Amino acid sequence: MDLNFDFFHVEPKDHKVGKGRVLISEPFLSDQYFKRSIVFLVEHNEEGSVGFILNKPVHIALSELLKNFPDAEVSVSLGGPVATNTVHYIHTLGERIPNSMQVFHDIYWGGDFNTVKELLNGGLIRPGQIRFFVGYSGWMPRQLENEIHENSWLVTRVDPATIMSCSDREEWRAVLRKMKDKKYRLWADFPENPANN
Repeated sequence: MDLNFDFFHVEPKDHKVGKGRVLISEPFLSDQYFKRSIVFLVEHNEEGSVGFILNKPVHIALSELLKNFPDAEVSVSLGGPVATNTVHYIHTLGERIPNSMQVFHDIYWGGDFNTVKELLNGGLIRPGQIRFFVGYSGWMPRQLENEIHENSWLVTRVDPATIMSCSDREEWRAVLRKMKDKKYRLWADFPENPANN
């Protein structure tokens, strides 16, 4: 029996990329970083795109990665393959962290790092208000659009709570199961390697 690969074709209406949107990898994407990943885009313009993988947790304390950093319980994920010697963060603290950039609703990117440390030291940041990423995902101009047109990514929006809490590898399936289009919901049940089925 032959597979109907139109089933895995991303509809043109699901190509609209932009800041604050989420990329969901198609089931066959085999890249070690992006396989079954969810990427939150924090920047998209004529210079390219920047985002963070939401569902690739790193099981290490941030205080082990950064010198003089508070020993706080915060989510740390692999943000992507670019600049893996850097740490980035998104948060819902808005103007409490100066120089933050609003991305989507009440989700902000970056801001004054010393303020982040002070707030964490003072116990003024609750779980779910900030997420840290090692490295980031980056695309040159038009590179991401080309990958989307090659059906590597489905582009959608998810609610801010999911963006701030999605840190498990299984979240790829969970997010797909919430999609309106039944075709994408069925992707969630497709085996990673159909030959093993």
